[in-house]
Amino acid sequence: MASATAPRVVSRTPSARNHDGGPAATAAPFGIRDKIGYMFGDVGNCFILSLVNGFVLKFYTDGLGIPAAIVGVTMMLTKVFDAFVDVYVGNKADESHAKPGEGRFRPWIRRFRYPFILVSILLFLPMVASWALPAKVAYIAVTYVLFNVFLSTVNIPYGALASALSSRSDERASLSTYRSTGAAVANVATGYMIPMFMYETDANGNLAVSAPRFFLIAIVCGALAYLSYEITVRLTTERTNVQTGRKLDAKKMVTSMFQDRALLALIVADFFVVINQQLASINQTFLFDTYFHSKTGMAIAVMFNFITVLVLAPFATGIARRFGKRETSVATLAFAVVIYGIMYFAHLTDWRVYLVLMFFGAIGAGYFNLMVWAFITDVIDHHQAITKIREDGTIYGLNSWARKMGQAASNGISGLLLGFIGYRSAAGHAVTQSAGTVEGVYALTTLLPVVCLGVAALILAFWYPLGKKEIAETERILAEDRAKLEAETTKA
Repeated sequence: MASATAPRVVSRTPSARNHDGGPAATAAPFGIRDKIGYMFGDVGNCFILSLVNGFVLKFYTDGLGIPAAIVGVTMMLTKVFDAFVDVYVGNKADESHAKPGEGRFRPWIRRFRYPFILVSILLFLPMVASWALPAKVAYIAVTYVLFNVFLSTVNIPYGALASALSSRSDERASLSTYRSTGAAVANVATGYMIPMFMYETDANGNLAVSAPRFFLIAIVCGALAYLSYEITVRLTTERTNVQTGRKLDAKKMVTSMFQDRALLALIVADFFVVINQQLASINQTFLFDTYFHSKTGMAIAVMFNFITVLVLAPFATGIARRFGKRETSVATLAFAVVIYGIMYFAHLTDWRVYLVLMFFGAIGAGYFNLMVWAFITDVIDHHQAITKIREDGTIYGLNSWARKMGQAASNGISGLLLGFIGYRSAAGHAVTQSAGTVEGVYALTTLLPVVCLGVAALILAFWYPLGKKEIAETERILAEDRAKLEAETTKA
């Protein structure tokens, strides 16, 4: 991924020396402050992302009155454009010069949280409901592009920050668990509360989506995100010192990506898991609104998508250490496929029974989501062992690119399929959907996870190469490289 002229780089700990030959600045040992600080970064992300990913399509269709198919295509096209921004931001973060007491990645979070939060609020302007349709589409395109661009400037450096906090793989694995736990906490809170506040009663006594209420919800989520980011930049400490001074070489980056089997397989598997995760958040909102007619069930369903992470978090690291991340992820994804298959063929009519089965399906899918950040650090280590180049931000940006493409695909798929089954949009008032549309919503919600999670399981089982033994070998190679570097530094 680096250019051919890039120097040999190995991650340095505080005991190593800086590039000027002097001793590195002394840093406090990695500990609970770093874990909590890193956790709150995803708390901040998910106060906003759970609102946008789970409810913005609902806001656009039923709050602003835009047809679902138009919304889906518009969001998909803007997301595709933005996905390439992730790679650019990742490389720029890698190029950043570490400032004393600041590091390379934390300053990005500190500076760019302001425009990111502002644009997140602008996504939910209630007055847009009175605009003409072309103006509404233009509003979606502009604000959604800006939202995703500024998301990249915060989220990519945040993801790369994990490797800067520690050079030890077990400590970075614990950061993955803490990060996923933080995301689950924010998603549970927003997933339960937003459905309770986003409706108001119309003139006929029916519940209808309220655009003004969505705007107030966005302001609250933005304020909570700001406080969470502040905790992250105050509690975390960057310890590794990786300065490469390289520039982005797009051709070599793409070539290297296709030669790195581990990176490519993870990107494709994560692509399908993200499609499922995004579709679950979107489709369950429509399912409980049109099929089960229960806002309480909707709130619990959205919450279940993330509360399973809290259930798994205390055990995930131990399970992965004993059996391997790849091995256990394949098993849990296969389990989720079976559960959603049962739900599809059973054609459930009681939302309580649906929720019980959905909880177990979410457990199966949730384990990979809990471990995916540790998968990425494994891939970064593997790439370093092969190339002797450390590219945290660039590789994280590539994986984020895949996740953005998955989100783009899911937005397009959801909008187009809702249009295909005849879903009727509304602007602040209730609409009765046809029987065929209602049945179609149920089929989309239960069958799509079978396809997406099944493909991801097959990729991890037969394509992704980093099992438990391979990761141990990578750690051995990196340990040898660090020992050689320390010996060379001592001689110098």
